[in-house]
Amino acid sequence: MTLWHRKTLSELQRDADAPLLRRTLGPVDLTALGIGSIIGTGIFVLTGTAASLHAGPSLILSMIFAAVACALAGLCYAELAAMMPVAGSAYTYTFATVGEFAAWIIGWDLILEYALSAATVAVGWSGYLVSLLAGFGIHLPPKLIAAPGVVMLVDGTEVHGVFNLPAFLIVIAVSALLVKGIKESARANTVMVVIKALVLVVFVVAGASFVKSSNLHPFIPPNTGTFGAFGWSGVLRATGIMFFAYIGFDAVSTAAQESRNPQKDMPTGILASLAICTVLYIGVAVVLLGIVHYDLLNVPDPLAVGIDATGLTWLSPFVKVAALFGLFSTMLVQLIGQTRIFFSMSRDGLLPGIFGKVHPRFRTPHVSTMVTGTIVAIAAGFTPIDVLGQLVSMGTLLAFVLVCIGIIMLRRSMPDAPRPFRTPGMPWVPIGGALACLLQMVGLPLATWARLVIWLAVGFLVYFSYGRRRAAAMRAAPGMGAR
Repeated sequence: MTLWHRKTLSELQRDADAPLLRRTLGPVDLTALGIGSIIGTGIFVLTGTAASLHAGPSLILSMIFAAVACALAGLCYAELAAMMPVAGSAYTYTFATVGEFAAWIIGWDLILEYALSAATVAVGWSGYLVSLLAGFGIHLPPKLIAAPGVVMLVDGTEVHGVFNLPAFLIVIAVSALLVKGIKESARANTVMVVIKALVLVVFVVAGASFVKSSNLHPFIPPNTGTFGAFGWSGVLRATGIMFFAYIGFDAVSTAAQESRNPQKDMPTGILASLAICTVLYIGVAVVLLGIVHYDLLNVPDPLAVGIDATGLTWLSPFVKVAALFGLFSTMLVQLIGQTRIFFSMSRDGLLPGIFGKVHPRFRTPHVSTMVTGTIVAIAAGFTPIDVLGQLVSMGTLLAFVLVCIGIIMLRRSMPDAPRPFRTPGMPWVPIGGALACLLQMVGLPLATWARLVIWLAVGFLVYFSYGRRRAAAMRAAPGMGAR
């Protein structure tokens, strides 16, 4: 049946060999792409919210738990990325291990993850830009720096947002860069990664001497009587929120067809970026929570608040500039992931063929990039950051669960297939990864589950009314249609 059609290794190899996207990325580029995607809104924005509303100093535990879950899933991703060096990330892996219907679910889920993640980051970027400009006495019109429904206090007067113009414009700029070419985008990303990583290191080193042990006690604040409001349930809720800060490593796998040596370089890029960012995150969290009491961190720029508390005001502009670079590079990688998912699904017939078109000169999926960029820019302009971010972690956790299950199924269905990288500790590592991700899903609000169900219901409608029939027709055609 079409519903359970699985890609064979020969089909995957044909996809990988298709000379459509330019292979220019090496291990350093891929690691930088991962770091560029991981270090973003999670560390620059959500750290303060998660600590002040849910976990307090125990946010450090939440970061460690989220990192462990990502590491377990990352080991599974590394094996699949080395086996199947094809654009598409978890979508492609699920297509080969479970079948077309499950692949559609995860592809549809990844569309939600990457698009909303990019829009969320754009809103965070806008907040840091507004804060930086205000420090130089430049104040943008309040109605043009926030989405409808956002209320700001300006000179003692409440002002309602109308449209977040900076967020809209930055997405358009990132999309234009991606149309130009993957190598140019990767170079720009690498420069920005170096800048923001250095500033985070400077923050840790400069702030370490200002840490007060009293700010770290009680390490796990007592629960207020509400699930997720401190206590161990708060640690769990904060883990689900901070999971957003780690999810970028899976974007590395979406660039498989633009890697020069994917079998070797994909595992390196995935695992190296995750390891580097985990060390940076924990260091930043310890210093930030030691400098500023957690109940003062429910702000859009917590690192700037931490620096201001030290008295090192000269460093605050540098932190904000680094945040702008960091969030820009995160948007860059998230939009790469989104367009490459569209590209793969289109090539399989599940989405219209226009999303699989490649620019004859730039060799990038330009139509997909422009369409995606426009939609994400509009979402960033009109939607508040809290609404945008609610579904990202949930969607990513679901994708990771399916990847962890898929690696076990593939070991059984294709035991003799070449594996340049093998996930260690089978089957316990993927089982642990799936359970860790499921536990974090349980900790997220019911409203988030409801939104995920609605999104998937729309996806089912698209699949059964269009994607299933077109994919079957393409497979039946000589040469598989547009392939």
